[in-house]
Amino acid sequence: MPTSTGGSDSIGSMGSMGSIGGYELVDRLGSGGMGIVYLGRAASGRQVAVKVVHAQYALDEEFRARFRHEVAAARRVSGAYTAPVVDADPDAEVPWMATLYVPGRTLSDIVAKEGPLGGRELRVLALGLVEALRDIHQAGVVHRDLKPSNVLIAEDGPRVIDFGISRAADNQTLTVTGRLIGTPPFMSPEQFASPRDVTAASDVFSLGSLLVYAATGNRPFDGGSPYTTGYQVMYEPPTLHGTADPLRSIVERCLDKDPAARPQLAELHDLFRTLPDVAVPGPPALPKHRRSGDTTAVPRPDGRRRRMRRRVVLGAALAVTAVSVSTYAVMSTPKPAENTPAASNSPSPALPAGWQPWETKLTRAVKSESVVVNVDSADSGCLSGGSAVYCAGTTGFTVARIDAASGRVAWRYGGNTAAADRPLGIRNGLVYTTEVPDENEVYSAIRLIALDADNGKPAWTRMISAGHPAALFQGGALAMSDKGNEFVALDLKTGKNLWRTPAKASAGTGCAPMVLGGAPYGVCTDANDPYKGQASLLRLDPADGTAHELASLPLAAEPLAAVGGQPVFAVRSSTESESNDGRDEPYKALLRVNPTSGAVIRIPLSGTPRGTGTVIDGVVYFVRPDGTVTALRVSDGKRLWQRGTQVENLSEPVRSKKYGALYLVNRYGRLLALDRGTGAVRWTTDKLDDPGNAAEETIPSLLLVKDAIVAAAGDKAFSVRPDRADAG
Repeated sequence: MPTSTGGSDSIGSMGSMGSIGGYELVDRLGSGGMGIVYLGRAASGRQVAVKVVHAQYALDEEFRARFRHEVAAARRVSGAYTAPVVDADPDAEVPWMATLYVPGRTLSDIVAKEGPLGGRELRVLALGLVEALRDIHQAGVVHRDLKPSNVLIAEDGPRVIDFGISRAADNQTLTVTGRLIGTPPFMSPEQFASPRDVTAASDVFSLGSLLVYAATGNRPFDGGSPYTTGYQVMYEPPTLHGTADPLRSIVERCLDKDPAARPQLAELHDLFRTLPDVAVPGPPALPKHRRSGDTTAVPRPDGRRRRMRRRVVLGAALAVTAVSVSTYAVMSTPKPAENTPAASNSPSPALPAGWQPWETKLTRAVKSESVVVNVDSADSGCLSGGSAVYCAGTTGFTVARIDAASGRVAWRYGGNTAAADRPLGIRNGLVYTTEVPDENEVYSAIRLIALDADNGKPAWTRMISAGHPAALFQGGALAMSDKGNEFVALDLKTGKNLWRTPAKASAGTGCAPMVLGGAPYGVCTDANDPYKGQASLLRLDPADGTAHELASLPLAAEPLAAVGGQPVFAVRSSTESESNDGRDEPYKALLRVNPTSGAVIRIPLSGTPRGTGTVIDGVVYFVRPDGTVTALRVSDGKRLWQRGTQVENLSEPVRSKKYGALYLVNRYGRLLALDRGTGAVRWTTDKLDDPGNAAEETIPSLLLVKDAIVAAAGDKAFSVRPDRADAG
């Protein structure tokens, strides 16, 4: 980076950070939108936090003006709960500011890794933040960005930091044209409606949102985009699930849409002194009414698959390396987390005979002159079948048989040019998968194929609806007919019809099949208006397909699994999708349906978890794209733990009984082991050296063959040991 105005001061590489303004830079503390924060040391030995503006912004007068403003605002503020400015040079070639170094972690880091605060911790936080805001406001400054990552938790209480977008009460000139300034989940309604006119009451609103997050681990306004969140902040009531009184009644007043109706800081200080020393459990989750949207969570009746593909044909052929096997080296030794028991204390794993770490590509050379690219993620991966795994190809084939001990490929079937779906299952020596008739054409039907597991040769083929995924049940394969108007059950050995049930004779006019606990079901809605009303859950008789209307479900219900033979559904907080790919939706309840009587039991969920749900032994694990994993008990919806793993884009978890662990893999091949009981991170690994082009368009997956981990990520499948012993 360029030299500062100090002449001899400079910032070097990470190996030699150099100095700035006479402060030696000894470590990097973090990075934000405007700059990098270093741990600095003065000649006297005093430690400071030095914020240095990013080089690309140093010549931007707008950003330089913002930085000057931040320095001026921070200098105006002093108090026990802020970090005072020690030195600064906003006009240097590389602008910088030094504040007193406060040892501590951010509130966001603590809540993500250790869970919500309660009792005395929460009271100390609330009182400290009120006193910090009092000092800030007395200096004539409105912070405007009070959020968990801007609150440091020190031994003697919280510190409010980062005045990068604050505004002096007597300064109306600083604006940023065309940019949203702030952090939407913690902004006030007036910051969206009239950002130049915010007052101290705006920080009170943000304080309310921050305290809800601290007490529950969830934001009261949390849409899938800044625009959705902004709409919620401005027009919708906050989500306060799990927030107990007296805090709940206090933050409700802080979160009033009218700035004049919010309490003053002096009143809040008195109110927060009444918070109990012992954590008080919050009330059960209640339904939240939102605007109707354009996405239903039940299987869709309108001819589209739950995981759609939009296909783009590229004119040039791509050179794809053939499938090969190599020894797994870099990732074979997981990195242990701190304070984790040594591997020698773990039982020895049971591995396939002759097993060794391996890595196999899931690609084959493409002969076609056109290559199809998936715009949406493909649900790719492998299934276990005895001594082999059967994996979907990402380019060049549909499915391959791979030896679970060595990674050698026995056979491949198909010649697709895009990532294929994971096989449906393996029964009686046959592997069941699907393929499209012509990837370059729009299609309404696909092929369901049974392949000989030994040699990969087709045993039978049937056309089924492309709009609804097929599934295997105990007596056959369940699908919708190629016309999409009938449930059809196929004999697993021959592919012939076992029975057909017209959808129009069922409870709705548009239906989708699903299998829960090995039993066939259907979900039907009004095809003329599938976004209103409710969905009908049908139990399909395995013997003849007779449809029995079992229960009515909300449109926001998504099937999870069967627990004790009872279908279990997760109910989203809204029928409107809040994330681009549906993998980061909030959920408010579970529904358990009696398969005989149709009685529905509603189980509120603690804290509105988000992500993709997986049920394992009576516990539902929600995994968010940002790496947060939340475990809740199915029987009562109680949160067991929540962990911010810092590993993004994870697969569904797989449990190991022997090791009491949950294993996950991300799209780049990085493995993660969590303690099943607490969610603590046991170990992680590096990512794959080269996960390939498919990493961005496939959903990773993981399974266990005996105790060996077999994972699929990007263009590769690989296998490692389940413990921390050296696999090399």
